[in-house]
Amino acid sequence: MRRSLHIKLVLIMVLLIVSLMVVVGAFLMNSVTGYYIDEFYQQILDAFGEDNVDFVRYLQTATDDEEDGAAMVSAVLSTYEGLLGVDRRNRNYFVLDGATGRCLTGSAPVPEGGIPITTNISTALSGTPGFRSSVTADYMDAAIPITRGGQPYIVYILDNRETARTLNTEMFSLIMEALVLGLIISVLLSFLLSKTMVTPLQRLTRGIEEAARGDFSRKLEVTSGDEIGQLTASFNAMAQQLETTIAAVENERNKLDTLFLHMADGVVAFDREQWVIHSNPAAARLLGRAFTQEDRYEELFGDLFPFEQAEAAPAGGLAGSRTVEGRYLELLLAPFAREGQGGVLVLIHDVTEQRKAEQMRKDFVANVSHELRTPLTNIKSYAETLADGVGDLPPEMETKFLGVILNESDRMTHILQDLLTLSRFDSGRSELRLAWFPFAKAVDDTYQAVLMDAQNHAHTVELVMPDSLPQVRADRERLMQVMMNIVSNAIKYTPDGGRIVLSAGQEGDKVWMEVDDNGIGIPEGDRDRIFERFYRVDKARSRQSGGTGLGLSIAQEIMHRHQGRLYLVDKAEPGLTIRMELPVAGPEENDHEG
Repeated sequence: MRRSLHIKLVLIMVLLIVSLMVVVGAFLMNSVTGYYIDEFYQQILDAFGEDNVDFVRYLQTATDDEEDGAAMVSAVLSTYEGLLGVDRRNRNYFVLDGATGRCLTGSAPVPEGGIPITTNISTALSGTPGFRSSVTADYMDAAIPITRGGQPYIVYILDNRETARTLNTEMFSLIMEALVLGLIISVLLSFLLSKTMVTPLQRLTRGIEEAARGDFSRKLEVTSGDEIGQLTASFNAMAQQLETTIAAVENERNKLDTLFLHMADGVVAFDREQWVIHSNPAAARLLGRAFTQEDRYEELFGDLFPFEQAEAAPAGGLAGSRTVEGRYLELLLAPFAREGQGGVLVLIHDVTEQRKAEQMRKDFVANVSHELRTPLTNIKSYAETLADGVGDLPPEMETKFLGVILNESDRMTHILQDLLTLSRFDSGRSELRLAWFPFAKAVDDTYQAVLMDAQNHAHTVELVMPDSLPQVRADRERLMQVMMNIVSNAIKYTPDGGRIVLSAGQEGDKVWMEVDDNGIGIPEGDRDRIFERFYRVDKARSRQSGGTGLGLSIAQEIMHRHQGRLYLVDKAEPGLTIRMELPVAGPEENDHEG
């Protein structure tokens, strides 16, 4: 078997060296020939290129007393032999008749029978330079047509490629010498490799066979009887099992790790000694602390349940809760066990948003009930008074009572209309009717619409706006609703005789409008809640002025649909400044619908 492997190594090395030398030799010889051909044609192209304008001009420009144009062309070529690579041995030039291809003169004697008409000469006879080459031909040539003194000539460069053949012959000799040397080295290396490889392979084979007999049962087909074959048989038998087992374990571990690391719920696992053995980033984020293996159960969750109770919990686990940095957390503690090991698993679920949503729902229902109950109560009271006092009440009092009933009915209608608007926004059924219109005109229309109401309250209303503002792409009706809402609020909540400044402008690709007043303002603790539904700072004054507590919520929703902003601007003086911004180009197409 050792001899068999040795023979294989010798054959491989010999074949490798021979194949390599043959491939390299063929490549080099072909490369030399190709390079020589490319260099020849590149030299000719460069000689007749734009960089050698003088050379070409000398060839084509005849003197006044010139009698033999071919001789003069030959003289110019003789002067520029170095440029053309002419050595008068292997490479020569000739001057041919441009009409017939007959050789007129040259740097070497004209061969008997003249210069044969080659493909390049035929091309030049038609008026086009001939630069075609062939690797298999025993010559290289180039034919360039010129005109001198009104006579057509062909400059013909002929190379017999003797230089390339000489180089290839020398290279072939070197390759053969290298091949013989490589064969000798390969034989010596094969003996060395056989001594250094066979013995370790035998020892490795015996070790793999022992491992295979103890742990693995599946056998693979062995196609050879040498040491490599034995190694393959043993290794494949073991590797097959290892690969299958490890792949399955790794796949499951990767799935669990991915789930563990990216799940939104936090997970912390403790061993039976109460030490932390696993935790995911969500647990650290929710509990506001990092976990280490030095942390213990009693320090973290001992206030909920003792460890012994959590470890003995039923299959459903034990439920608890905790508040951390304003977040409401639900905790589930469940035991786990495996082959003599086990511990307690703590699952942490953030229910903050659910709590907030539930509270908002409760508040919304309570606010709607309250807002509708008040006008209904007033309507019922005045209606009963009118019914009980029919004919006994003065006409002016009956008219007053009926007016109250109508006002309260209108107030209920406004509440229901605002609720319907918000419902459409929430359900996605409210679409924006986008169109281009002058933003300045919308601001001015708002100013004109509220001017009389402001004068009734003795307010001074000032409009500050540049001479020109761009057109905007928006829902004009909805945008006017926002503008009217914030200006009307400024009028309502500014004591009589106040000052209101309505301003507008442009910043980059956005336009803005601000409403500044010196009214009662909004307390710092209420500023974050003014856009909540039914939230009012001064509830008594809001109801007195007919407010529903939904106007700013609707305005905020409209601005969100336009991908704009509606927010309060900090100011040192008394009063309030509210600002709206929206993009000039309007919202993106996929976002303009509710």
